[in-house]
Amino acid sequence: MQIKDAAQRLGISTRTIRFYEEKGLISPAKCGHNGYRTFTERELWRLQTIVALRESGMTLSDIQGALDKIECGDHDELLHYLELQRAVLFGQWLDTRHTLDTTDHMIHLLQQNRSMPLDDFYRLAANSKSQRELRLNWRDAWNFDQLASTHDERVYGGDTEYPHYSQALQELVKEINPKPGEHGLDLGTGTGNLAGLLQNTGAVVAGVDQSREMLRICRAKYPRMTTKIGNFLAVPYTDGQFDFVASSFSFHHLSDKQQLLALAEMDRVLKPQGRIGLVDRTSVIRGAETALPGYLGWFGPHGFDYRCRELTPGLVLVVSRRL
Repeated sequence: MQIKDAAQRLGISTRTIRFYEEKGLISPAKCGHNGYRTFTERELWRLQTIVALRESGMTLSDIQGALDKIECGDHDELLHYLELQRAVLFGQWLDTRHTLDTTDHMIHLLQQNRSMPLDDFYRLAANSKSQRELRLNWRDAWNFDQLASTHDERVYGGDTEYPHYSQALQELVKEINPKPGEHGLDLGTGTGNLAGLLQNTGAVVAGVDQSREMLRICRAKYPRMTTKIGNFLAVPYTDGQFDFVASSFSFHHLSDKQQLLALAEMDRVLKPQGRIGLVDRTSVIRGAETALPGYLGWFGPHGFDYRCRELTPGLVLVVSRRL
């Protein structure tokens, strides 16, 4: 098959095919006497794969790596590439959406004031920039991929990073009180311990985590559970998907500003009257007095009531419901 036939079959231009050839993604054979390219079924398959991956937004270098893995039979690597790409695209979508919201607010202010309210414009722009930078600067500073293989052993073995682990998860499930058939999300699911308990109530539970290795173990333990790579600041789901969002022993890893953005993301993916449940470590002050989490002030102004309960010194459980 010659280049024009290949282009027509795949619905792309001959120029695009030559570009991919120049980048080394395909290498069609050339006839000796006229130099015409000949495309085999293998080359057509590679082209079709390239077109599909480009449509998902994947870079050419990542596509080359994905093609190499596929040809070696490593389809898990392609899945990982696509999951990472989905997480990136969700972050970009949220940034674009927030920019649109900021622009709408500016238009509304201008229509109301009939003048340029520069202070309000600056405040809106600064807030938009701050949220974008928080998402952009997210990094796994804790090497969770390296910790995944021993995670369950540590959390159930009395590691001080996870005090009263089993009791804490059970109390959180009790407070959230999932109903059979409800849809829930476990953010920072790790190896899926909280998600598994929630799933046992009859709820349909999904898990999100930034760690590929944590999710690999989670999928092995709970093969029917939907899991996605993502993080607290860009939850890879559209609005209004879940009856409840839960998280355990993860929130303290976020900065104060990140915690507020994470709560906004939880709010975004909740259904009306949805619930948020958190159990986590917090600091202990004046001997044995537990400090209240700083993010509690977020709930009231955003239409939630909440209850905060100390389980043990330095360990608190927060459950909130949208009013």
